[in-house]
Amino acid sequence: MINSVGKTPRILVIGDLMIDHYLWGGCERISPEAPVQVVDIARETTVLGGAGNVISNLAALGADVCVAGVVGDDEIAGELLGMLSALGVCTDGIVSQENRKTSKKSRIIASNQQIIRYDRESKEAISSLSAQKIVQYAKVTMGSCDAVVLSDYGKGVVTHEVAQGIITLAREMGKKVLVDPKGKDYTKYHGAYLLTPNKKEAQEATGMLINSEESLKNALEHLKRSCDLGCSMITLSEDGIAVDDGTVRRFPTVAREVFDVTGAGDTVIASLSYALSVGMSIDDASRFANKAAAVVVGKIGSATVTLDEIAEYEATLHQSDSRNHLKSTAQIVDIVTRLKAKKKRIVFTNGCFDILHVGHVKYLQEAKSYGDVLIVGLNTDESVRLLKGPTRPVNNEDDRAYILGALEAVDYIVLFGDETPYELIKSIAPDILVKGGDYEGKSVVGTEFAGELRLVQFVDGKSTTATIEKINNSKETLC
Repeated sequence: MINSVGKTPRILVIGDLMIDHYLWGGCERISPEAPVQVVDIARETTVLGGAGNVISNLAALGADVCVAGVVGDDEIAGELLGMLSALGVCTDGIVSQENRKTSKKSRIIASNQQIIRYDRESKEAISSLSAQKIVQYAKVTMGSCDAVVLSDYGKGVVTHEVAQGIITLAREMGKKVLVDPKGKDYTKYHGAYLLTPNKKEAQEATGMLINSEESLKNALEHLKRSCDLGCSMITLSEDGIAVDDGTVRRFPTVAREVFDVTGAGDTVIASLSYALSVGMSIDDASRFANKAAAVVVGKIGSATVTLDEIAEYEATLHQSDSRNHLKSTAQIVDIVTRLKAKKKRIVFTNGCFDILHVGHVKYLQEAKSYGDVLIVGLNTDESVRLLKGPTRPVNNEDDRAYILGALEAVDYIVLFGDETPYELIKSIAPDILVKGGDYEGKSVVGTEFAGELRLVQFVDGKSTTATIEKINNSKETLC
């Protein structure tokens, strides 16, 4: 999992901005006027699409985003600018061009299935004046950016003039340009750091049929050589991502359940640019992008993904870094809010968990069995000393949290320094509060905020104190 603590990457996105408009409803009959479905619209939503979806994904990951593009002088442009402003994105780089239609794609969804789509947009190349304004904005802005993304949807914004102007500037400033390409002619992307065509796009651009590892290798090498790329990449849907930066390798992905692939390519290039901007290698960035894409294809419509959602996905694969299970109180409150919206049952318990032993593991495994997500409140070193005396803990809080995070049963750990976890339990309001069997008949802190209290019996003879005594006795015997 990515570790971007203390780093907020700034990324410049240039491309075809649009609005994705959704009409949601149900279908229970066929029209008497024609053999078509009648959809009863229940709700209507709009999200940013095209390059806007790249921006939304970057914002969801926590990046600071600059944007440049072209819109028309119309009502839809005002709607789009408002949506960007709501994300906190500066719109100074967006050019308004007369007689141009701002792109808006409308989809009718019935019972989670797309029925039809209709578009309103301009597809011709932007004017030379608009192209010059975009390049000039990039010249002023790029120096403070960590990376540049060209999101080409073939709607006329990423012209040869724009693409080469941006790539030339980036090379002069030592910045990476990542391109989500469109069409068969990739000459306008010459000199970029990275292209992200899918298999079909790569076949069209290279004229090569990709049906084996050898043909995949040849296509990657052809793209790298012909476009003078720092790294060649082809996305392979459920087969992951293939990369060539001198050596060809493939990174597989596993999607839990695919509902909609709309915007998955936007998520890939957004997560790649984010990961590279916080210092990840191309290999780790590719793995990160795979996981991000696996999350969004499980959602309907153009979707975004957060770092927490990727961490949750990693946990389902048992591939997450132990450190990523440790959360602050503010973070865990946000996570719990999202999990409860998904009807997940939250289990909470707490303790020192100093020298981890089989009793701890069995206790935590049983606690997890009561719900979907187990959160462990972990005493800080100072609070352990207050509870157990000046010689404890044996292991510091960072080590204890890391070890707990490696357990399959534990989803999240939150440190607390108070005498009791009262405030933490109040913040989380778990469905189930778990304590040890020694609390039978006793008052348990925080029960008023939990759905129910469950007690777990300890394993006889297994405790940190007993372990320490055994170690000390062994030392005495040796002496």
